[in-house]
Amino acid sequence: MTILPVDPVANATPEALLAFLGTCRDAARKDGRAKLVSISIAVDALDPLAVLESIFEPGEQHFYAERPSLETAIAGAEAVLAKDASGAGRFEDVQRFVDETLAHTIAVGEVNAPFGGPHFFAAFAFRDEVESGEVFPAARVFVPRWQVARAGGRTTAVANFLVEPKAELTAIAEKVWRAHGKFREFEYGGDREVVRRATVASEAARVGEASGQGDYRDAVRKALERIAAGEFQKIVLARTRTVRAEEALHPLRMLNGLRQRFPDCYAFSVANGRGQSFIGATPERLARVSRGILETEALAGSAPRGATASEDAQRGGALLRSEKDRREQRLVLDSICRRLAPLGVTLEFPEEPVLKKLANVQHLHTPVRATLPEGVRLLDVIGRLHPTPAVGGSPREAAVARIRELEGFSRGLYAGALGWLNARGGGEFFVGLRSALVDGNEARLFAGAGIVAGSDPEAELAETELKFRALARALTDVEE
Repeated sequence: MTILPVDPVANATPEALLAFLGTCRDAARKDGRAKLVSISIAVDALDPLAVLESIFEPGEQHFYAERPSLETAIAGAEAVLAKDASGAGRFEDVQRFVDETLAHTIAVGEVNAPFGGPHFFAAFAFRDEVESGEVFPAARVFVPRWQVARAGGRTTAVANFLVEPKAELTAIAEKVWRAHGKFREFEYGGDREVVRRATVASEAARVGEASGQGDYRDAVRKALERIAAGEFQKIVLARTRTVRAEEALHPLRMLNGLRQRFPDCYAFSVANGRGQSFIGATPERLARVSRGILETEALAGSAPRGATASEDAQRGGALLRSEKDRREQRLVLDSICRRLAPLGVTLEFPEEPVLKKLANVQHLHTPVRATLPEGVRLLDVIGRLHPTPAVGGSPREAAVARIRELEGFSRGLYAGALGWLNARGGGEFFVGLRSALVDGNEARLFAGAGIVAGSDPEAELAETELKFRALARALTDVEE
């Protein structure tokens, strides 16, 4: 990526911007191919979700991710460049797309600010291949035309656009100038049509399982039989539930309910540009890289929160002492160590897990850190970690091979790897859990549980019910 020491927008004129674009077009003509031009500016404090909601169009792709408790959020809308991939090499294909794009990128402005410069938003489905009729591909990465991000009290807006060797520059200059002027004094879309929060049409719709699913407890019993036979040690089985509303659901307004209820989770939304959005609030980071430092985690084992401090402490203590849950969580940690060993990564982590307490549930948690060796990048890590035993099972190949048969539905992006990459080698990916696929007036909710020797079918059913209940309340404000 070429970073130019100029800012064609801040304290400049439309004429200066046009001249800068002429320089970019000259570079495109010299190379014989289009240049991705990225302009970053610092703006007054904005709420990226409110900005995305104000410019939301069902026919455009978008990506949103936020950690409310850390005051970080990033939104990108409209695709200026995109690539789909599938198969065992999909992570490598996406990395090549990123590298090739950056090799022909010109960046100016607040490029080194938090979330400055071009970002690549990616969504990898649970499986390398998706079934016919899926609304998201096995992998998709795109560069947004507009990007707004907040890190603490600092907000950065980015415009990305292509300059072709024969580009007509006046229209591009006018569009960029207007856009940055808008972001400097952004007015939220209060006059846009207000879409009311979802209302559930009927009890039958609220509790209806997806077509093809049998009794979840039977699936757990079959899994336990296979565990006893030595086929695998752990398998994660999920369920789905459909919520229907009387009118079209607005995914971003539903997402606002999730981020308010689960401030310690990643609130996210991924739109395919054809009317469907995958939204959620997941507690699980897959991996993060910043300045060459890798952060990941082993998260598994669950217990409800208590109604009182004493009850909460009692349930948390029981979880910490649970042989079954500690064994399940250790499988995840051991898998991380085993999967990353070929990359030459030396991992650091505490010997004992701690409790990670969320709004409605608590988990066993082990944070993991490492310095990435030279030449190892974030997508190398993601490709080796996904799917972790926390969403697939262990051994991975044996467990994942049985999931579709036992669950009775296709996961799509559920339990997939979602996140972003920047031009400096950094980025962050999380796991698509506690999630819903929003399509018109329906939302398909997903919830799962890890099955190991000693699992009780009734208890695992209750765990998924707990997750469904919290998700449904946050999305619809309806008590079950």
